Amino acid sequence: MAAGNYLRDGRAPIPRDERTSALMSRIRAKDTAPELIVRTVLRAAGLIGYRLHYANAPGKPDIAFVGRKLAVFVHGCFWHGCPHCQPPRPKRNTWYWGPKLDANMTRDARKARALRRAGWSVVTLWECRIKRSPDVQAARVLRAYDRRTASGRTAARIPRRSGIARRPHRRAAG
Repeated sequence: MAAGNYLRDGRAPIPRDERTSALMSRIRAKDTAPELIVRTVLRAAGLIGYRLHYANAPGKPDIAFVGRKLAVFVHGCFWHGCPHCQPPRPKRNTWYWGPKLDANMTRDARKARALRRAGWSVVTLWECRIKRSPDVQAARVLRAYDRRTASGRTAARIPRRSGIARRPHRRAAG
């Protein structure tokens, strides 16, 4: 791979293989597969009215229920160091990956602490758990939402019967 094809800022090692570079370029920060699964399950449960990547909250949570001060982080197991599945760290370029992944975990803890100090509740969902049982993870969010609603405020939750989907809007013939 020619080094001139990419703008390098010196923070990341230059990949030995072009396929590695192509793979890494497809990793996204927003709208990841686990995040989309969580959002789909929350909508199906009738929980709407959340903000995505709400910049006015400390730490910019993935999903934020602003009125309830509930922040939801959807973490990828590799990037955030999942305590459940404990993914292995790369064996190559450990000088780069070790500090990078450690810094991610430190930043996650700092964000959650800042949110709690500001009066928010924080729910962290892990990719491995979302893939295994998305409904259980959505139930965690629903419980936290209901606890935040128990203070006497009305919920913006739309109860739906399971298995019944909304019918599409029909246009009048003519």
